[in-house]
Amino acid sequence: MRQGGRPIFRQSNRRRSDDDARILPLINVVFLLLVFFMVAGHIAASDLFPVHPPSSESGKPPVTSDVTILLGANGRLAVDGVAVATADLAAAVTAVLASSPDVAVRLKADAAVEAIQAVRVLDELRLAGVKRVQMLTQARR
Repeated sequence: MRQGGRPIFRQSNRRRSDDDARILPLINVVFLLLVFFMVAGHIAASDLFPVHPPSSESGKPPVTSDVTILLGANGRLAVDGVAVATADLAAAVTAVLASSPDVAVRLKADAAVEAIQAVRVLDELRLAGVKRVQMLTQARR
């Protein structure tokens, strides 16, 4: 209907599909960035089993080392992501020491581990020839 000679509703000269066509490249770029960050976020290697280290007041960052030993709450051991038995710990570490005798070793023990278990692991490392062991802890908040 017309009111005063002018149409009440005007039809737009622009087509709706033109608006959609202009935003599609932006959607594609955002999607590609999302996929990139999802893939890049999973590159870091995780521990073989969960270990929750005890907290400490030391603010020193860990020294970069070549060997990381995990000691789980149930006594499980892993050397650089490979599960080993307690009896095989010295052999696994000795193999690493053969290539680099000055290697630093990090021990990441669970907070629930009894002290005697941690001491046994440290004794095995000493017998294997390790000169320096760094115990990893979480910063106390």
